[in-house]
Amino acid sequence: MEKAINRQKVLLHHLRPSSSLPSHDSSLSASACLAGDSAAYQRSSVFGDDVVIVAAYRTALCKSKRGGFKDTHPDDLLAPVLKALIEKTNLNPSEVGDIIVGSVLGPGSQRASECRMAAFYAGFPETVPVRTVNRQCSSGLQAVADVAAAIKAGFYDIGIGAGLESMTANPMAWEGSVNPKVKMFEQAKNCLLPMGITSENVAHRFGVTREQQDQAAVESHRKAAAATASGRFKDEIIPVSTKLVDPKTGEEKSFTVSVDDGIRPNASLADLAKLKPVFKKDGSTTAGNASQVSDGAGAVLLMKRSVAIKKGLPILGVFRTFAAVGVDPAIMGVGPAVAIPAAVKAAGLELDDIDLFEINEAFASQFVYCRNKLELDPEKINVNGGAMAIGHPLGATGARCVATLLHEMKRRGKDCRFGVISMCIGTGMGAAAVFERGDVADELCNARKVDNHNLLSKDCL
Repeated sequence: MEKAINRQKVLLHHLRPSSSLPSHDSSLSASACLAGDSAAYQRSSVFGDDVVIVAAYRTALCKSKRGGFKDTHPDDLLAPVLKALIEKTNLNPSEVGDIIVGSVLGPGSQRASECRMAAFYAGFPETVPVRTVNRQCSSGLQAVADVAAAIKAGFYDIGIGAGLESMTANPMAWEGSVNPKVKMFEQAKNCLLPMGITSENVAHRFGVTREQQDQAAVESHRKAAAATASGRFKDEIIPVSTKLVDPKTGEEKSFTVSVDDGIRPNASLADLAKLKPVFKKDGSTTAGNASQVSDGAGAVLLMKRSVAIKKGLPILGVFRTFAAVGVDPAIMGVGPAVAIPAAVKAAGLELDDIDLFEINEAFASQFVYCRNKLELDPEKINVNGGAMAIGHPLGATGARCVATLLHEMKRRGKDCRFGVISMCIGTGMGAAAVFERGDVADELCNARKVDNHNLLSKDCL
């Protein structure tokens, strides 16, 4: 009973923002308070200060150095998705309070300039500011969370969270010398471990076999190929007109990229079993069961619900909660196993309440571990494939996942209410966010009714 009461208090905290339920409707408050057992709760348009997503798009993701974007400037990746947000919503770009772009590998000041340039290409006026954010692999999701937090705080009513990475233009490398002090601090030293070694550490420590990893990779390619063939990515992918340069002749060829080019429809366990470990001689992490090095971008348009309603914009999703946590750098891949419960709990939910998960497949080892540790239903996770098939352009992945998740939730309709996005983060962290399908405004269907609702409501408050 004590657990239920505590969860009811959490629910009421989220149910009663500044423009909360009408104070005279004590019966509704009591019913909401009693929803603790299954954590279902009512949401409707009265929550005008909810932060909602009205549009989310991405480019196709392409193989670094040899894919469709190998000769595309980073700013030319970001500009099309920013422009799409304006064109597809008919939003006046001058109304945007800020554009925050997650990016990892590009030099800080240069990438910030490229993002500002991309905003101009996309048609934003000089009055709209731009900044970047870097929380490694969660940078795109962090950008979305930062915009949501700023809107909630009242800094502005409309903002864009985006992500960008050209791993062709900016390969992973350490520049400059390393502080020798790092040798005296084990965890600091582990921040420098190659990501592949952390994958091997997870596999070894938690008993994730090579076969389990290869099987996860095969499933990722199978689902991504099926999603592509059935056109499920068409609503989220913005075609990008670009060029390819022949390295031998220098000849340029113009074409349009609209399909992820790293998916292998015919991937099999037999084929993957032939691949040699990349990071450790007797290891299990291969090029086939790790995320693809990719180029791409994504962008998400957020605003207050009241603003979206006033503008007549359809609500794709509602941003509920975000959590970033720290874990041991040596096994950084376990991050989602810690971050997901934190974000779900903050939303007043249980893991069983989540209908869909987008968990970044940085490595099959950590993906399998997190899935098993949280005892998640495999049928709910990465239903359209993940980073092992689609790709993982570091700073763009979070924004890509938002687009993929929310469009899939929209397709599923009433059978899909809550979704979670999560990823592990280099140097030992995890991040997760909870989203709700945008058109949910149903009555609380599982609330237990009580006679003395006024007293109960008072106790819960």
